[in-house]
Amino acid sequence: MTRPPVLAHTRAELDGVLADARRDGRRVGFVPTMGALHEGHASLLRVARERAGDGPVVASVFVNPLQFGPTEDLDRYPRTLDEDLAVCEREGVDVVFAPAVDEVYPEWPAQPQVTVEPGPLATVLEGRTRPGHFRGVLTVVAKLFGLVRPDLAVFGQKDYQQLVLVRRMVDDLCLGVEVVGAETQREPDGLALSSRNRYLDTDQRLEAAVLSRALRAAQQDAVRGVDAALGAARAALRTSHGVDLDYLVVTDPELGELPGDVRPGTEARILVAAKVGSTRLIDNLPLTIGTQAEVDR
Repeated sequence: MTRPPVLAHTRAELDGVLADARRDGRRVGFVPTMGALHEGHASLLRVARERAGDGPVVASVFVNPLQFGPTEDLDRYPRTLDEDLAVCEREGVDVVFAPAVDEVYPEWPAQPQVTVEPGPLATVLEGRTRPGHFRGVLTVVAKLFGLVRPDLAVFGQKDYQQLVLVRRMVDDLCLGVEVVGAETQREPDGLALSSRNRYLDTDQRLEAAVLSRALRAAQQDAVRGVDAALGAARAALRTSHGVDLDYLVVTDPELGELPGDVRPGTEARILVAAKVGSTRLIDNLPLTIGTQAEVDR
């Protein structure tokens, strides 16, 4: 039988409940979230629970204002702490850290004077559309790493650019945290699970499923090359009239440009972002690039 997680609202409370584990040298697993937990988050918690062994698993529930732009949905972002605690209890989480904004940013609404500069990778894809977003993401992740002091942290692959940037930050700043990328969880029709899916009405929900269909089509045609993969995805997207495409790109696994002479067997990533109604959705899948010659053999 599971037991309810300890709920910590302050830094002092968090330190208190983790003191024994730190003293005993047990691994601390961590899953940072903004709440509104769904099965995708639950899968991250399960990975953390497995990887932490007999050490504690900490989940944070914090809607980070620093990563929202002035026209984005900070005020209407769902806040469901009671339901989140129930998910955490079911998945064997030991501690839920749910701080107030001024616990994380003591001078808020003044901006913190020191932030994490995410570099040029934060200016493309999501960063092009949402300037300043990844500065806010990496700053809060760095602060949470400092507060929780985890040995490992689990992030979903759905937010792939975020995952790549967090790994880069951990490496470049020598933070000593193992960053685990967990598989994207999906609805039966393929739509990636997201807290923002609840904003979709019935018709929009049906339209949104085209994003994953497009990515799957690209996976199947990647054996014919990058252009064929992108062409298959674009053809799938044209079957829907309710999707306002922002970007559809193929990159290397670190989000860099693929070389012009891509060799068969090259690993890549296809990423898509689009608005369905007023809701912005993202998704991605891995690709293995081949050549037409391979198909014809």
